[in-house]
Amino acid sequence: MAQHRIADIEVHLVSTTAPAGLADATRTVETIGMTVVRVKTDTGLEGVGVTYHEVGGTAIKALILHDMLPRLKGRDIFDTEVIWRDFFGVFRGVGRKGLFFCALSAIDFALGDLKGKALGMPLHRLMGGGRSRIPVYASGGWVTYSDEQLVEEMQDMVGQGYFMVKFKIGFDGGRQPGRDVERVRKVREALGDGIGIMIDANNCWDAATAIQFADRVKELNPMLIEEPVFADDIPGLARFRAKSTIPLGTGEHEYTKWGVRDLLMADAADIVQVDGARAGGYTEMMKCAALCEAWNVKFAPHAMEHIHIPIASVCGIVPFLERLRMFEPVTHSVWKNAQVPHDGYLDVIEAPGHGLELDMDFIRDADET
Repeated sequence: MAQHRIADIEVHLVSTTAPAGLADATRTVETIGMTVVRVKTDTGLEGVGVTYHEVGGTAIKALILHDMLPRLKGRDIFDTEVIWRDFFGVFRGVGRKGLFFCALSAIDFALGDLKGKALGMPLHRLMGGGRSRIPVYASGGWVTYSDEQLVEEMQDMVGQGYFMVKFKIGFDGGRQPGRDVERVRKVREALGDGIGIMIDANNCWDAATAIQFADRVKELNPMLIEEPVFADDIPGLARFRAKSTIPLGTGEHEYTKWGVRDLLMADAADIVQVDGARAGGYTEMMKCAALCEAWNVKFAPHAMEHIHIPIASVCGIVPFLERLRMFEPVTHSVWKNAQVPHDGYLDVIEAPGHGLELDMDFIRDADET
């Protein structure tokens, strides 16, 4: 088999100003963007990975080009496990979580894409094969919306064919849980019992408040309550899970298999939502999924639905993927062929690698550096 060695990396920063008024319980969204990483080989192949560029994209780019690329040049694209371990060791003092892991995740995604292209195989086939269609839910519904705007957006999502939707709670920074109960009730009444609803508190409460809130909305049958407690308060998450019958989702702010291990060991999640664009790319996400499978806990990656499709196709414990409505314009500008959901499902691309193609005309025009 021909060897393919890493020759160069290009990094592009693409973002757009968020629409006015997008806020959850704990932050206002100012920008929406992607860091696009192109890993090139000495044989002319190119693999593509992405991570976020809301804040910190320039630092991610600097890490990749100044600190990671010199250590990657000349390495075999199939040495993903060795590369992952080497980088974890080199950066362990400054990068066990955070921006370094965003950089490593994007590179690992790109190497996965390259492996599939080098072998002429779709990445989901290379990983083991699986489903050709993945359930996906629509996610939006900001706390700054009026009740009427919230209901209208959820109805619009259902009108597009989604049978599961998610919206924000934590009204007024979480200081008025009674208003959140009212908003959940209005959405349930507007959508009926046949649509799955999920609610996301974005870290706004302590365990006691979250338990009280969950007790008040359980009759409305939410499929999921996400991050009702500060994400790093694993004991608080465990207290919530022990007292509530609503499934608990968390993990989008965790990194690596060790973060997932801690959630599972503490009985602090029913649905683990780590994000491959932060947690370590395909290499680490498959290990995170294996841990969840061993605990018989669902694994539902946060956002970046197109890059997560190969994982969802292969892993039987993935019930659905998340499609962030606010990311749709950037997603469909960066990728030429990003799949659009039909009837609440995304189709798997049957093309080498992850199958996604960049729109380089858009990216070059939009690149901030």
